[in-house]
Amino acid sequence: MSNVLVRTYVGAPWVTGLPGWGTPGKKSKKKKKPDIATMQLCANKLDKKDFFGKSDPFLVFYRSNEDGTFTICHKTEVVKNTLNPVWQPFTIAVRALCNGDYDRTVKVDVYDWDRDGSHDFIGEFTTSYRDFSRGQNQFNVYEVLNAKKKGKKKKYINSGTVTTGISSEWTFIYIHFSCVSMCVCLCSLTGNPSQPTSLHYMNPYQMNAYAMALKAVGEIIQDYDSDKLFPAYGFGAKLPPDGKISHAFPLSGDNENPNCVGIEGVLEAYFQGLRTVQLYGPTNFSPVINQVARSAQDVTDGSQYFVLLMITDGVISDMVQTKEAVVNAAALPMSIIIVGVGPAKFDAMEELDGDEVRVSSRGRFAERDIVQFVPFRDYMDQSGNQVLSMARLAKDVLAEIPEQLLGFMKTRGIEPRPALSSSELPKLHRHI
Repeated sequence: MSNVLVRTYVGAPWVTGLPGWGTPGKKSKKKKKPDIATMQLCANKLDKKDFFGKSDPFLVFYRSNEDGTFTICHKTEVVKNTLNPVWQPFTIAVRALCNGDYDRTVKVDVYDWDRDGSHDFIGEFTTSYRDFSRGQNQFNVYEVLNAKKKGKKKKYINSGTVTTGISSEWTFIYIHFSCVSMCVCLCSLTGNPSQPTSLHYMNPYQMNAYAMALKAVGEIIQDYDSDKLFPAYGFGAKLPPDGKISHAFPLSGDNENPNCVGIEGVLEAYFQGLRTVQLYGPTNFSPVINQVARSAQDVTDGSQYFVLLMITDGVISDMVQTKEAVVNAAALPMSIIIVGVGPAKFDAMEELDGDEVRVSSRGRFAERDIVQFVPFRDYMDQSGNQVLSMARLAKDVLAEIPEQLLGFMKTRGIEPRPALSSSELPKLHRHI
């Protein structure tokens, strides 16, 4: 498995009242509203402003006044030479941020620091303290927008994103590692890769549906990985040379080392797999879920949390066995993200998601919800060639993981641990 450094912003960028206070904005007979908020933010894929480097980003917070003007209430430190900064936690009086009105507009500007003081404006976003602190164990993703740049570029989407969230207890910042595996359905139901009608169509001019989903969702996850090594698997195909059907084979073709370097490496292995294996079937989910579960079963002390990303077209051939696998995995430090591609109905995926009815098998219910389903088509434009909002996709892909992780830790009585710096992290290289 790859090492995944779950930095403070994987579901954990947080803003919280000090211990002993209630959730901001909610009345309580026993608890007061917080006088001080502790916040931490990170950004992702900010615009590059420096000619010889990347950017040196910092944030400026503004409180809105009654007359419509804004007053600076906080500046973060500068994080040098990065487009994916993680700022240090800071505390701020709630009154200074919003004058006690949780719905008052808070404006946040993102700048690139320059030595001569002529800092470059990257973009801005607006929110409120109530929105900042919305929901326990959740996080918010804000698009950084630059109106001037948007007016000049027709295809402008944003100038990056900033992430923050809340927890009144403890969050991902205490988890040093997570292990992320990626799995792609390579079944014949998706069509012959040489035909334009196939979801795996190898178009020399643009990515197919699977590749777009893998790239978009994979890039969300790869930003939280310390070594950018991902075990990547395929399932539902016949393998050379004897045509044996496999439901968990390394896309790289290397059984000893299934790791791929970054999402580009995963994509390269995926395309290589399309050229070397025969798409076949059936579409069995349970083998790869059980495989990851076996690895998770070996590490239950809270030091690692396993995430399995599955990309599929919606058909499940072994639903009974898959439900059994999910129920068993729910007792382990593990979550499953399923991304559905194509126009199919995803009733089976919705059932596995378990938001309405908890997944059960042979009379046993999963002890917690560990599956998050995301229909990729809901985030695409009408042409199906571009993701409309990476921020919204990121939020929904990771929406349930914080609660799932915390649920496991709490039921096992695992206490939070101090975060380690990247230099202190052990060199752990495992694969499933």
